[in-house]
Amino acid sequence: MKTFAMQRTSASFLSRWIAIATLTAATAVPVAAQELKIGYVNSERVLREANPAKAAQAKLEAEFSKRERELNDATGKLKAAADKLEKEAPTLAETERTRRQRELVEQDRDLQRKRREFQEDLNQRRNEELAAVVERANRAIKQIFDSEKYDLILQEVVFASSRVDITEKVIRILNAAAGAGK
Repeated sequence: MKTFAMQRTSASFLSRWIAIATLTAATAVPVAAQELKIGYVNSERVLREANPAKAAQAKLEAEFSKRERELNDATGKLKAAADKLEKEAPTLAETERTRRQRELVEQDRDLQRKRREFQEDLNQRRNEELAAVVERANRAIKQIFDSEKYDLILQEVVFASSRVDITEKVIRILNAAAGAGK
């Protein structure tokens, strides 16, 4: 008796499974029949090659080059003072040597603080400039998506065929917009 009930349940399960599999296959056929239009954008390349990205980099360099030079000069002066102290240390009085060492430590601390502030300011401005370029790139990608009727555009992938790579189109749109003064 148990065997008959188990066979009936098993047959019922099998018939349900076949029905689900058939239904799934039937609904998958139209999706497979449609061709998906997929694109890929190499974000790193856009940020390296597009004119707005290059302009942002040049702007940052111009904005921060003076401070960087000043920091490098101060580093050189501090090193020269440390070298001078090291050379003169054997002939200096203990109090003078200690005073100059304290001055060097204080100058070094001040220089490190200024260098940290410089780095924080540079990072903040770089993030602001990159965000503006990324926003413009995303608008260009959306424009391509809409005008060329893409189903999917990806930015981060492991591998992509050159057939789906639309990076050059994005760069052209950004360069054209930058040339038009947008």
